[in-house]
Amino acid sequence: MEPITAPEVQTNLNVVWTLIAAILVFLMQAGFALVETGFTRAKNAANIMMKNLMDFAAGSLAFYILGAALMFGASKLGGWLGWGALGMPSLATGEGVWDWTFLFFQTMFCATAATIVSGAVAERIEFKSYLIYSVLVSCLVYPVSGHWMWGSLAGDASRGWLEALGFHDFAGSAVVHSVGGWIALAGAIALGPRIGKYRHDGTANPIPGHSLVLGTLGVFLLWVGWFGFNPGSYTAGVGSIGRVAMTTNLAACAGTISALVTGWAVMGKPDLTMALNGSLAGLVAITAPCDLVTANAAIVIGLVAGVLVVLSVLALDKVHIDDPVGAVSVHCVNGVWGTLAVGLFAAPTAANYGNGMVGLFYGGGFRFLAIQSLGALATAAWAFGTGSAIFFVLKRLGILRVSPKTELKGLDLTEHGQDAYASFQFFSNM
Repeated sequence: MEPITAPEVQTNLNVVWTLIAAILVFLMQAGFALVETGFTRAKNAANIMMKNLMDFAAGSLAFYILGAALMFGASKLGGWLGWGALGMPSLATGEGVWDWTFLFFQTMFCATAATIVSGAVAERIEFKSYLIYSVLVSCLVYPVSGHWMWGSLAGDASRGWLEALGFHDFAGSAVVHSVGGWIALAGAIALGPRIGKYRHDGTANPIPGHSLVLGTLGVFLLWVGWFGFNPGSYTAGVGSIGRVAMTTNLAACAGTISALVTGWAVMGKPDLTMALNGSLAGLVAITAPCDLVTANAAIVIGLVAGVLVVLSVLALDKVHIDDPVGAVSVHCVNGVWGTLAVGLFAAPTAANYGNGMVGLFYGGGFRFLAIQSLGALATAAWAFGTGSAIFFVLKRLGILRVSPKTELKGLDLTEHGQDAYASFQFFSNM
């Protein structure tokens, strides 16, 4: 047996670490499924599980067939679009070990962006309509904007126009979470609120989820998955993954505490769902700046995220946008916040990890913040615009929302002919 040389050892380490991180990101699919199921009613549990399953299955195929070529192919039109051989440019010509690892890792991120929308449209969207949405997001919407910000991960020839300006999003506050969050907002608006959500006087009528236990377990699974999401984005077994894991965790903890306190102050009770969404808000917000900020800055970012998620949930209810699980508040609002936080808190000691620019709070001036703001606005325009177009067409085709009778009975029996808790009900009636 030939001895393994030092460069080969490093390559193998990078492959193994990136694969492990990708598997952790895949675990987030289970987290999303449990959060969305727990925060909604039992009569729709099987439907939500099915949507999360198909997000990953259909979305992974769509990304492999077309999406990866659009996202990581050679830049066209000044970096606004990528194009390469279908199934990834380099994979079409060789058996590159790293190329397959990279594609597997990026597929997990695409699946995450697609599944964010599921919670916002829960309990009232037709299943076939959701399948169409999921495929379009995975093969077109996510890859195009992803190319703008992450194209150069496949090489300088694939650099997107935002990257060329100096835009920085280390692990996806904008690329993944803002895209999913803006599409979620478009879907919630197009569908309208669930039956009975708002009273005649305009006030919100709480529709509690059927299992806070499932929801809490889901948040913990997502939290674990984020240690693949953020540190894994180095795609290398380097010492900095530990620092990123720490900034990630601190922001999540700070978001949990600030959401708990804010919700308690506003609502008069320490609300578990607000605290759980605070955890996720902190995680979303730290995803873009996790490699460039200090530990103390990560705490500040998380504290702000926790406040924002509570205020956003209450504000959306005021304007009658029904988001059953708080997906818009977690992923859209705090995806934007995390993107801007890069331009505010990027530390001088970490500038070499990014584009060399320093945050406003460290005397870096407004240029970096302006570039980050442009990225946030471009993401919003693309994701909300394309999402609105998709849902508008589906609505005009008459297949977007289920009938009132179907909605009241529940989507499990009417859409799938199954009851997620049938065996439990059978034994409880014995």
